Parts: sequence; C-alpha cells; structure tokens
Amino acid sequence: MREFAYRRAARVSDALTAVAEDAGARYLGGGTNLVDLMKRGVEEPTRLVDVRRLPLDGVQVAPDGGLVVGATTTNSDVAAHPEVRRRFPALALAVLSGASGQLRNVATVGGNLLQRTRCGYFADLSRPCNKRVPGSGCAAIGGVHPNHAVLGHSEHCVATHPSDMAVALAAFDAVVRYQTLDGAGEIPLSRFYPPVGDRPDRETALPPGALITAVVLPGSAVSPRSRYRKVRERASYAFAIVSVAAALDVRDGVVHDVRIALGGVASRPWRAGSAEAVLRGARPTADGFRTCADEALSDAKPLPDNGYKVPLARNLIRAVLAELAATEENR
Repeated sequence: MREFAYRRAARVSDALTAVAEDAGARYLGGGTNLVDLMKRGVEEPTRLVDVRRLPLDGVQVAPDGGLVVGATTTNSDVAAHPEVRRRFPALALAVLSGASGQLRNVATVGGNLLQRTRCGYFADLSRPCNKRVPGSGCAAIGGVHPNHAVLGHSEHCVATHPSDMAVALAAFDAVVRYQTLDGAGEIPLSRFYPPVGDRPDRETALPPGALITAVVLPGSAVSPRSRYRKVRERASYAFAIVSVAAALDVRDGVVHDVRIALGGVASRPWRAGSAEAVLRGARPTADGFRTCADEALSDAKPLPDNGYKVPLARNLIRAVLAELAATEENR
C-alpha cells in the first residue's frame, strides 16, 4: 500500500475543501470496499478524508411518508430501523442480505452506493480492464464470466454492480442528495449510474468532488408491500447472481401499482419499467407474472457462460410476485 495522508473532517465544508485541494483525495466512510482496493493497488488515493463523524447519519420520516436516510448511516442501522422495516421492507431485506454483520456495522449508505464492481479482472492488475484503465480492453468478455451482466452491457464492459441496497432503492425511485463547494444538488437514482457505453470508468453522475449527504425515498402506497430476494452461490454472505426487489399493490383484484428492479444482471441496478407496465391494470395471475418476467428479460444478451441467468431471473421475478400476490389476498 502506498503512503497517503489522512484527515478527519469536522464539517461538510471541511471535507469538500480537503478533496478539492487534492486531485487524488477520496472520501472515507466505512472503508469496507475502498481499503480493500487500496491493498490490491487498484485504488491509490493520495489523501483520505474521513467523513464518518459528519452530522449526516440517521433516518427521518419525510412529510410525504417517505424517508430521508443520511449518507453516513450504517447499513446495520438502516436495516434495523423500524420505519425502514415498516415502510420499505424490501430495503431492510436487501441490506441484511449484503455482506456480514461485522461489515454492515461499519459500511455506510453513501459508501454502499459508491462501491465498485467485484469483477475479478477489475481487481487483477495484470489483466486489462476498461473500468480500471480506460481503453485497455475487457478481459471478462473472452475470459471467465458466469457471474457477469446479461442486460445493459457493452463490448467495453460486462461487469455487474455489487450493491443489494441500490437495487431496492432503484425500485422505489430514490433520489441521491449531494453537496459540492458550489452548493447542494440531487440526482434520481435512475440517472445516478450512467449506462456503461464506451466509458465504463465513469461509474456515477456525481459532479467532481461531490459528497453524498442523503438518500431520499419518496412515500408510496406500494412500498410497504415489498420483498427482496437474492440468489447467491452460498448461503453465507456473497454477492448476488440474480436478485429482485419487487412491490405489488392489488386493489379490487387488479394490480394498481408494481415495482421491479433486478440486481446481479447489469452494470447498475436494473429497473424493469416495461415489465411493470405489463402488469399495471391487469389481474395478478400466474400467466400475467410469466408475461411480466418475460418482458423484463426481453433485452437480455447473455454471454457464452452466463445464459443461465436469464431463466433464473425470470423464475425469481415470478416467484416474488406470486408471494406478494398471496400476501395481498390475505390482507
């Protein structure tokens, strides 16, 4: 690990100034991803600006019934918060399915959104990776890729986004708030992660030097009726092969609202908007769920060794929707 400077910020303005003064500076939250990448030589910051003690933690109920989650709130605190569990159960389940309890105790909401892919080629300095070194190539396309993307990828990158939490946030139209020296701003999560295109190294739409301050979840009638389910290679903590965050609001035997987002299948949390449109206004039947799942994966372009993800994702969507529909019938 190379030498680096360390500074603990007492105020948001201090953190912003410290990063602006050093082009190689990085914000440090829990460090559960960044420090690992520093050990591997993938990340080489010249300065770490510790933001953990900034007054940016906590979960607040918004006037519309939604939530405002501070960026330095730990994943454990998010998952355990009674209002998160009541208003957005899929979010609590998603957070609990990510990492171990020890990691969740220190990992932060802001850091979770900014964590980088776990593609083995990204972490291997001896292999080409356009996300790590733009223009060097993508070793995964012709290499080992059973856990890589089937949606939204390009010839430049087939890595997947690792966050469970972000998948649940994507399903509920979350908005990311941030602060820069020029003032505050916000970005809908739907635009926070740009399409991979020909610049996979551009992983977020944050302005340079921006500090995430909170995530806002708008209130909705459908969010309390939600689930998160994750398929992984082992029962202990592991990254998703495929995951689904879904919510279903059935009124008078008709789907009033539905939300579906997928994880483990793309370079970003994948909102299945066209699949949702198939179900809205329809009856919640097994055939309808099958058509919805087919639509969600209609644009899939699997690689030679990860085609299994397509039927797996379809079946997972159908299973979660069926579970939610059964719950609705028993209300």
